[in-house]
Amino acid sequence: MNLLKILFRSSFKKNKNNLIKILSLSVGLALGLVLIAKVYFEQSYNDFFPDKERIYQVISNYSSTDGHKAFPQTPGGIVVGMKAELPEIEVATRYTWLAVTALVTPEKQKYFGRVILGDTCLFDVFSRPILTGDPKDVLSRPMYAMISREIAEKMGGIREAVGKTFDLDSRPGRMITVGGVFEDIPRNSHLDYDVVLSMVSIGNYTYDGSLNWLGNDRYLSYVKLYPGVQPHSLQPGLEQMKGKYMPLEEMEKSGFSVGWDFGLLSEIHTGNEETRRMTLIFFILAMAMLFVAVMNYVLIVISSLVGRSREMVVNKCYGASTGNIYSRMFSETFIDLAVSLIFAGLLIFFFRGTILSLLETTLGDLFTVRSVLLLLGVCVFVLFTAALLPGYLYARVPIAVAFRNFTESRRYWKLALLSIQFAAAGFFVVLLVVVGRQYQFMLNDDPGYNYDNLAYASLSGVDVELRQKALDEVRRLPNVADVTSCDQLFFDPASGNNIYLPNDDRELFNVADLYNVDNDYLKIMGISLIEGQSFTEDVSSSREVLVSRSFIDKILPYTNWEDGVVGKSILITEHSHNREPFTIRGVYEDVRLKIIGNHDTRPSIMFYSDKPSSKLLIKFHEETPEAIKQVENLLAEVMPNKDVVVYSYSGEMVNKYQDSRKLRNSVMIAGMATLIICLIGLLGYTNDEMNRRKKETAIRKVNGATIFDIERLFLNDINRIALPAIVLGCCMAYIVSKSWLEKFADKAELTVYLFISCGLVVLFVILTAVVVNCYRAATENPAECVKTD
Repeated sequence: MNLLKILFRSSFKKNKNNLIKILSLSVGLALGLVLIAKVYFEQSYNDFFPDKERIYQVISNYSSTDGHKAFPQTPGGIVVGMKAELPEIEVATRYTWLAVTALVTPEKQKYFGRVILGDTCLFDVFSRPILTGDPKDVLSRPMYAMISREIAEKMGGIREAVGKTFDLDSRPGRMITVGGVFEDIPRNSHLDYDVVLSMVSIGNYTYDGSLNWLGNDRYLSYVKLYPGVQPHSLQPGLEQMKGKYMPLEEMEKSGFSVGWDFGLLSEIHTGNEETRRMTLIFFILAMAMLFVAVMNYVLIVISSLVGRSREMVVNKCYGASTGNIYSRMFSETFIDLAVSLIFAGLLIFFFRGTILSLLETTLGDLFTVRSVLLLLGVCVFVLFTAALLPGYLYARVPIAVAFRNFTESRRYWKLALLSIQFAAAGFFVVLLVVVGRQYQFMLNDDPGYNYDNLAYASLSGVDVELRQKALDEVRRLPNVADVTSCDQLFFDPASGNNIYLPNDDRELFNVADLYNVDNDYLKIMGISLIEGQSFTEDVSSSREVLVSRSFIDKILPYTNWEDGVVGKSILITEHSHNREPFTIRGVYEDVRLKIIGNHDTRPSIMFYSDKPSSKLLIKFHEETPEAIKQVENLLAEVMPNKDVVVYSYSGEMVNKYQDSRKLRNSVMIAGMATLIICLIGLLGYTNDEMNRRKKETAIRKVNGATIFDIERLFLNDINRIALPAIVLGCCMAYIVSKSWLEKFADKAELTVYLFISCGLVVLFVILTAVVVNCYRAATENPAECVKTD
């Protein structure tokens, strides 16, 4: 206890600079620990499922004349057949997404939820605590569902929710009964649903392909293998299964084949290329922040070496051994670290909203028992790193320091530590500029269509007559230039269908199906027609299609259409019932499907309907919040039983690039913190040097040295280490930036001038700080310095 009191009192003595040490260490710990917790969170996906090492996702491998493609979904009957034919499989399940919508009770209460259709074995594979109900019984009954704890509590309670009914806002007219409640799925899972509706209910909402062996591959399928079974041992049984259930001869004629691989559940998220790239960047940011903070702490401690040397010698004279000196430094560092952790915790708490926005998770998800143990291990490493080096230097202070002036500066240690911080500052600044440039490049890129002053709303679950009334009413608004409808927004994932030729069984290639568009769609979206004509509008039915420019490149190798594709006939799965062909009426310019970094490169195809489709598109003369609100109010009058939200298309495009924006903001915060810590260390170093060399500067001024000459003394020291350190930091940033940019097919250019400019900016800030801080020494009266000996 006495030792703690002594340490506490001594912590506030002169030359300790504790406030600066704790401030810089707190900032570094707050950012570094949060980022490490985020990395751990990303790497712990699906870890909470029992038997996770025996659960595998079924991956479809399709081969055709168009090449080979792996797809993480299957037709509904595949996994059912696997369970029946392969004894190595303990249990199998599959589910498919139905809607992300409001759950509407008979009392008109609404609860937002993610709804899937799941079979009776879903909870046997993905085990979650069942709070009430029997999942097997519930999921075997049509129009019954299991709901999450969160939804149940909103409905009045876990037991009270059972037996209640609700409808889906996007697919109304079919009441669903709550049969049971399961524990919420943690955020660190690729599974994300609130309602599991029984698979036998699928026919009430869409085509029932739950037992298909080919086509309708919309199902996510999983198997749990018996202990000791490896996925490769299933391949012989899979080949026999194909021969038993699939038309292999017909598939061979069409040039099509299929096989299956198995992806380990725990690696579905962590094995994703984007996940690996982002977690690596976050890990680098975390390590850089912690390293800079610790090095700055050590720098400040070493800077006080001259001032505390006599204190250490007095301790030695009273019998303190080297071990006692190390113990003293460890104790002081422990107290500093503990106080810094308290301040870091306060920073994390007060900025928890920013953390949630940037990292898309809560503090409760980040700081679990296991992650806290990991972070404590990091703190122990920080403790040893921050205490060992100063302890070593203090233990080597000679006893003779008590009888003479001790002027050993340890400049090389300090300069080395400063250079590390300069390199980190250069790294963060360059990385910030690169990420920011790519973000702006993506926002300003031309996707092949015009979405200025464009807004949209979903009319799913609304009958055709009411959709038409909504279009007519919105069109009459004075600020609305035009209105149309479509089934597919360009930035959303598109379903696929295969292209055939009449009298040819070969499956040629897959296209992104944009389904139906309405009148004036191409004109409103600003899409150029490069060949043929647009649709004949206002016809009751159409057997004509529009195709994209890349469609031509795909189909010409299989045809002799030297005179072009317009007027030619094609077959399209899902649409060509009884092999009825469609005629290509026109070719439009390629548009970007989805977004940069996740670009769907398939050709696309459009169909025509004179009936309004599920997405309402509104072109304004000038898009303003007031104009959007006016449309929302009008739609609420036309459809009083449906909550319709009107979204700005450009605003949603910005949201699609939120991952890049969040990375930019994370790097910006880390970069600012690093630069501040770096400048704190720099100011501490220059203050120490000014005190150590004050008599030297005084003598130089007496001999005629100018203010610039004195400033140059300190600038030369800093410049010799700052320039190579910043170059090193820029090179490290180039490596990380290049790795991150590999995910983008279209990217901002990395030029040498960018790196030079960023490096010069960092160097300018550092040298400016030195000039400002050293001005006092350069202008001080030399007589005052000399007489203080």
